[in-house]
Amino acid sequence: MTTDARFLPVQTPDAAAPRDFTDAAAAVAHLRALYDQATGFLLGHFTAILEGTSPVARYRAFYPEVRLIVPTHGKIDSRLSFGHVVAPGVYAATVTRPDLFQHYLTEQLGLLIKNHGVPVTIGLSDTPMPVHFAVAAQSDLAVPQEGVLDFSLRDVFDVPDLNTMNDDIVNGVAGAMPDGSQHLAAFTAQRVDYSLARLAHYTATAPEHFQNFVLFTNYQFYVDEFEAFARHVLSDPDSGYTAFVAPGNQQITDGHDTIVPLSKLPQMPTYHLKRANGQGITLVNIGVGPSNAKTATDHIAVLRPHVWLMVGHCAGLRNSQSLGDFVLAHAYLREDHVLDDDLPVWVPIPALAEVQVALQEAVAEVTQLDGYELKRIMRTGTVATIDNRNWELRDQSGPVHRLSLSRAVALDMESATIAANGFRFRVPYGTLLCVSDKPLHGELKLPGMATDFYRTQVANHLLIGIRAMEKLRDMPLERIHSRKLRSFSETAFL
Repeated sequence: MTTDARFLPVQTPDAAAPRDFTDAAAAVAHLRALYDQATGFLLGHFTAILEGTSPVARYRAFYPEVRLIVPTHGKIDSRLSFGHVVAPGVYAATVTRPDLFQHYLTEQLGLLIKNHGVPVTIGLSDTPMPVHFAVAAQSDLAVPQEGVLDFSLRDVFDVPDLNTMNDDIVNGVAGAMPDGSQHLAAFTAQRVDYSLARLAHYTATAPEHFQNFVLFTNYQFYVDEFEAFARHVLSDPDSGYTAFVAPGNQQITDGHDTIVPLSKLPQMPTYHLKRANGQGITLVNIGVGPSNAKTATDHIAVLRPHVWLMVGHCAGLRNSQSLGDFVLAHAYLREDHVLDDDLPVWVPIPALAEVQVALQEAVAEVTQLDGYELKRIMRTGTVATIDNRNWELRDQSGPVHRLSLSRAVALDMESATIAANGFRFRVPYGTLLCVSDKPLHGELKLPGMATDFYRTQVANHLLIGIRAMEKLRDMPLERIHSRKLRSFSETAFL
């Protein structure tokens, strides 16, 4: 078949008029209806073409949007960090996957309606929905690469557009939209859809399984401990945890159920211990390096988690440390470089008090040490993150001098990247590391060097991360998502 896009008329679903809502649940239900209509339209025509039907039009559907008009400078509770806009005006956000984000959207729209006393308007945006994302959301079909079909896909359908799927909003460089409205959310619908697709690729689990509390690690041992913990709590009907999901979307609901290991693991194997409304814990084994850390957090950020923590291995930089000691980061030295263009190194990455306290209390509870005794096994200080795995092999005068000037107590390749991206994406963050080697003091990471103390501490480390997450889960949202992570002019959505 041949297709000349110059002569194809544009065909769209029937357009519904925008509607005002003062009930958040009803507003989200209408978002779902508009979204389902758009994806159903695109999927229907795409499937028909794959089955041999010649395209007779350019098929286009649009993302739904939320629009808010605030007419006056109303006084908003100054303690709030989200759920309101800072000035009168028109605000809008395109929306995707309202089924996946139903709880989040209901919560955020409810706050806007309550805090401003005005309705939200639900209608269609002028942002076309790429067929790739419509197909991914609705079916197991795959969109062929350009050249496989005997016509150009972009002549018949819209395809992803980098102009609407970048990080300009969170980076603070996005201006007003073409119609003059301001941004209501941190990400556009296309940016969210792109990350949802990448998450499924990198983690081999569907975005639906991700929980609001995310642990990152760089060592397989933590995965084994996480699965053992999950099986234990799933056997306890009072734990509140409902399921455990492993790569390949294998889900068990009983601690004795079987999980079949995949023949080939994804780049970042991910495991989810689920709880109602996404209040469980996700563990991502990001492997080694700041690039992986950035990739994972770039995409998980669109799910708007409540907190993410790094619990992995590090090099201890002080002679007083022992293998297995813990390091609670209260500052970060960024020599990872992967975020330099998005978040300059002169931007401070502050420690978040709520997260720091939760981690320290969790260490005390699991180790049964407190106060001054806790200092025997845990040090609080600066964590340096570097992009060179073999930094020890360089002339020591440069790196060691910089580390000493920074007062660093530990070095790894992920923590500062994760914290910096948490700061950039307004996701609360924290770091608790376990010393696995001391390269400056003759204890390199070599076989046979692990002590019994080290093995015990590594086993405890994952439990500490889980306990800290449970403490943070029990906090009110406005306490976790404090004003410390918000800039001068913020989006209303969390």
